[in-house]
Amino acid sequence: MPPTSMPISAAIIRPSEQPVADRGGGNRTIPLVMPGTGARQLINGMTIIAPSGAIGEHFHDCEESVIVLEGNGVAVIDGTEHLVGPGDTSWIPPGLRHYFRNASPAEPLRIFWTYASITATRTLVASGETRPVAAEHAADKLLPP
Repeated sequence: MPPTSMPISAAIIRPSEQPVADRGGGNRTIPLVMPGTGARQLINGMTIIAPSGAIGEHFHDCEESVIVLEGNGVAVIDGTEHLVGPGDTSWIPPGLRHYFRNASPAEPLRIFWTYASITATRTLVASGETRPVAAEHAADKLLPP
């Protein structure tokens, strides 16, 4: 058993029953597997990017994978634009600048992300600010499901 006082058990997480984090600009995130769920090595969730919206350019201190669930967008990875749609999956190594932009002016872009660390950080390129990914889901940013 890993070094922790919390027992490990499986979980079924229903996005419709989870609180939603307001990311600004009409963008929302639904945290799913987190340390509070029992995760020890990864975190994941979904982000809904508003029509014509984007998540600002950033990089992480660990690997990230993103799967497009719904909609059409542009993944900008290390300055190269990639058109993405449902099922398309990215793998992004630590330290590589990237962001996702919704290509539709009318429909949301829904992505599922996974970080390879429960302590993953995001560094915003524009400001240089680094903060834990989990800070984006802090109590003051959560809306009811």
